[in-house]
Amino acid sequence: MKRYLPYIALVAAIAAASAQHALAAEFAPYGTAGVDLREALADDVLFDVNYADPQQLHGLYNYVKNMQKATRGKVVVLTRGPELRVFAKENYLQYQDIVDKMAALAKEGVAFRMCGNAMKAAGFKAEDMHGFITVAAAGGFPELVYWMSRGYRLINQSVNPTPLPVRDARYLDQPGLRK
Repeated sequence: MKRYLPYIALVAAIAAASAQHALAAEFAPYGTAGVDLREALADDVLFDVNYADPQQLHGLYNYVKNMQKATRGKVVVLTRGPELRVFAKENYLQYQDIVDKMAALAKEGVAFRMCGNAMKAAGFKAEDMHGFITVAAAGGFPELVYWMSRGYRLINQSVNPTPLPVRDARYLDQPGLRK
């Protein structure tokens, strides 16, 4: 009997695998997903960002890193929502982890642009922002048109169906600054 145990175990394993395969097929009426291994072409991309929660910028960091690998092109991030308060020097201690990640991307060549109109509506001036930010004085939408007219592919990172209001966003983190 002992000498047949390995064979019995092998037969049991094969039977279990066959049963598992049959069970899996029962729950997969549409088959199995394929994998597309094509290599992406070098392309320049523009992330249009409008987040309600500044913590969503952590996800943006990952999106940008993945796109850098996939497209091997230039990357521009345009911030034009309430998340722009993260880039204010006065909020550095509160958002240091995010700012440091974005600054690291800037050091790698990612251009950070900020809608001048949103910045003003939020209660900030250009001198309030960190040095790796460039303020687009003409506004966010002309900035989108500018980069898209130069061949950049738009990636809309605005997870909201309508643009979020930025008016007084500064005071969400610094209520004592309200005049």
